[in-house]
Amino acid sequence: MKRIPILWVLFSILIVLVACSSKETVNEKIKKIVLPKDIPTFVKESDFANIDWDKKAVKFGERSSIFGNENKSGVIGVDMPSLNGQKWMWHLWGVDDADLTVVGFHKELQTVHKILVNGWTIHVGGPNNGADSHAPSAVKIPKSGEWAILLYTNGKFFDTLVYDIKE
Repeated sequence: MKRIPILWVLFSILIVLVACSSKETVNEKIKKIVLPKDIPTFVKESDFANIDWDKKAVKFGERSSIFGNENKSGVIGVDMPSLNGQKWMWHLWGVDDADLTVVGFHKELQTVHKILVNGWTIHVGGPNNGADSHAPSAVKIPKSGEWAILLYTNGKFFDTLVYDIKE
């Protein structure tokens, strides 16, 4: 008769230990996003929670070299090696003239990066390749992997481009 209460206590302890270790594992995977000190104030931590990693940028356009979200935003050059620096041409639809802020987010590391070589923001204007506005820029991606590129026009969230940068 005394074996049943002892087994019940041991079983209960085992359940508690498993539950506690599972909770620690989940908490270790959730990493707080730290924004760089010089990032524009309109970029919020909550913007990164809304990234749809399944909505990958696709190739589109007459030249078939623009990768992005058709009729919204896209980039020429993203398919070239970008870890050592590259020139990208940004294209926006529905935006005639604006300041474009570009924020990179590395999925695995959960880190925010400035990927434009000359700051967070460039100016876009003038149509090109069917887009309402465009601008060239120099970019440097710090690490290979899956990236979400968050775009803001004139301080407001505009679009997210999801790329797999290999080299």
